[in-house]
Amino acid sequence: MTRNMLIALAAGGSAALLIAALGFQYLGGLPPCKLCYWQRYPHVAAIVLGLIAIGIKSRAVALVGAIAALTTAGLGLYHTGVERGWWEGPTTCTSSSIDGLSTDALMDQIMNAPVTRCDEIAWEFLTLSMASWNMIASLVLAGLWIAAYRRS
Repeated sequence: MTRNMLIALAAGGSAALLIAALGFQYLGGLPPCKLCYWQRYPHVAAIVLGLIAIGIKSRAVALVGAIAALTTAGLGLYHTGVERGWWEGPTTCTSSSIDGLSTDALMDQIMNAPVTRCDEIAWEFLTLSMASWNMIASLVLAGLWIAAYRRS
């Protein structure tokens, strides 16, 4: 497989994952949480990098594409851990303790709470959440980017 084909598959994979996320959001009625949004940004970067990499013959662009894919995979792993209760997520999108909060602080926390929480699994397939599937797919995409880097 040629370098440009590998890059097109990697960038196209990120585009497909981003389109799927938007489909779940707008067609499936599953609004994203803060960590879901964080996972989207590296996919956007990978798509842009794919367009750049096909136009120029720089190994560095393919390497940065791999880093983008690994970044979203890492965020997917982090989000999976938050969903499964392995570790705490950002306090702005997870349930938090109310111990020691004043009435005003508690009311402020309630009023500023996001609609979608990061520590709840909104959808899963074969016992894996969207964050987990994003992680797995993004690791495959990172492999494609690395293969393109090696072919440069």
